[in-house]
Amino acid sequence: MIILKNERDVEAMRSAGLVASAVLQEVCAWITPGVTTKDIDSYAASRIKSYEGKSAFLGYRKYPCHVCLSVNEQVVHGLATNRRVQFGDIVSIDVGVVYESYIGDTARTVAVGGCDVLAQKLMDVTERSLYEGIAQAVPGNRVVDISRAIQTYVEHHGFSVVREFVGHGVGRSMHEDPQIPNYVDGKSSPKLRAGMTLAIEPMVNAGAPAVEILSDGWTVVTRDGQPSAHFEHTVLVTESEPEILTCTEKRQLRLKAG
Repeated sequence: MIILKNERDVEAMRSAGLVASAVLQEVCAWITPGVTTKDIDSYAASRIKSYEGKSAFLGYRKYPCHVCLSVNEQVVHGLATNRRVQFGDIVSIDVGVVYESYIGDTARTVAVGGCDVLAQKLMDVTERSLYEGIAQAVPGNRVVDISRAIQTYVEHHGFSVVREFVGHGVGRSMHEDPQIPNYVDGKSSPKLRAGMTLAIEPMVNAGAPAVEILSDGWTVVTRDGQPSAHFEHTVLVTESEPEILTCTEKRQLRLKAG
C-alpha cells in the first residue's frame, strides 16, 4: 500500500531529510586516506547522535552498522571493518536517519583524495542519472518513467544498472511501497501522486550489471570486480516539481537539470 503524506508528515520528513543530508555531507568531508571503514562508521554514529537522531540501519534486519560503506567493487550494504581506504578508492556512503519518527535516506559516492578517469566518470554519470530520474517524479507520470530515465542515461554512457536492488518508498518505515527499479522491468507501474515520498537510488556498475553477496551475508559486490557507484535522495512528489528532502542546499531541481 502506498502511503501518501500529509503536510504534517512532510514537515517531519523535511527535518529528517536535512539531518540525513548534513550527516552525509560531514562524513564525506571527513574521509581521508588511511582511515578504516570502522572509523568512518563511528564518526557517522557520532554525527547522527549530535543531531539527536538514530541510525535507521543499525539493527534493521540485523544489519550491524550505523551507515552502509561500500568501497570500489562493493555496490551496497558494505560493512564497517578494519579495512583502510586508500588514495584512489571510491567509497559509497549510504545514510539513513530516524528523526522524530520519520526517516531521511540519502547516499553519495566520493573519491578518497582523488581517483582515475573511469571512476570519476562513473560517479558523475550515476549522480546525473539520479537527477534524470528525479525530474520524472511528477504527478501523472508512473514509477517506470523514473526507471526509464535512469536506465537510458546510464546505458547511453556505457555503464550498467544493478537489477537486484532498487529504490523504494520511505516515511515512518525504511521500505514502503512502491519499489522503484533503476531499469524498466516490464511490470505494472504505479501512477505517481502528490504526497508520495520516494528514495530514488541508482546503483551503477562500470562493467556488467551482475552482482553477488559475500559470505558476510551483507556486502554486495560486482561479479566482474569493476567499480560501482551509488547516489540517493529522498524526494517528495508535489503538485508541481519534485522536492528533494535530503538536500542541505536550497536549490531547486531545475538548477541540476539541463
